[in-house]
Amino acid sequence: MQIHHIEGYIQTILLVEYPDKLLLLDGGCRCDVPVITAFITETLQREMSDLKLILVSHMHPDHAGGAHLLRKKFSCKIASVGFEQQWYQGFKGRIGHAIDLMLALYVARRKGKKFKNIYYHPHLHPDIILHDETCVPDFSEWMVHFTPGHTDRDLSFLHQPTQQMYVGDMILKLKNRFTSPFPIYQPKAYKQSLNKLLQLNITKILMAHDGYTEISREDIQRLITKSPNRPLTVEKVIKHKFKSFIFNNKA
Repeated sequence: MQIHHIEGYIQTILLVEYPDKLLLLDGGCRCDVPVITAFITETLQREMSDLKLILVSHMHPDHAGGAHLLRKKFSCKIASVGFEQQWYQGFKGRIGHAIDLMLALYVARRKGKKFKNIYYHPHLHPDIILHDETCVPDFSEWMVHFTPGHTDRDLSFLHQPTQQMYVGDMILKLKNRFTSPFPIYQPKAYKQSLNKLLQLNITKILMAHDGYTEISREDIQRLITKSPNRPLTVEKVIKHKFKSFIFNNKA
């Protein structure tokens, strides 16, 4: 097993290579599909039919964005949670989807990237439904762990032989310091997810933004202590800024 780190539009694309098959840890952005294709066919000299499965940790543009198109073009399967309601459900969900697309483009601009089409369908219909603490079908070395907080349906994936865990956006690293993601919709669940890392004695993580790093128990405990106790969402930030703007203009 070898894990390849590919530079995506705004995130690290993690491709797991086996002699007879390939596994993608999240689908990247829609515009990353040509990047993934070129890496598999040109760098690895493999057939796209070797890409068997895409694991989707959550529904944000840089995680689920390329999954639909990859499945459509190459007939690979998508595996994720099987919630009855979609993350971007209804009118409010569609607004959230539009905001998340704009945030992703904002991040891209901050990174000096050109504007690209990152639109993807807001609803995901996985071929395979994943359950907590079960092995990924056909990739039994990887165990699924339900780690919500950033959204209500985040998944992490533990490679049991090496004890490396792909944590998606659960942990970020800015200026060589670990930090919590934004937004955090379920702060209590987020703390519980971090505690799960402590219980599993995780010291090696694969992040969606930066790839592999080592992490100590102290680092994880610090994140638990500093993470918010109330939801920290885009909607709340906008409301706070709007109230501040009104207050300052009245003054």
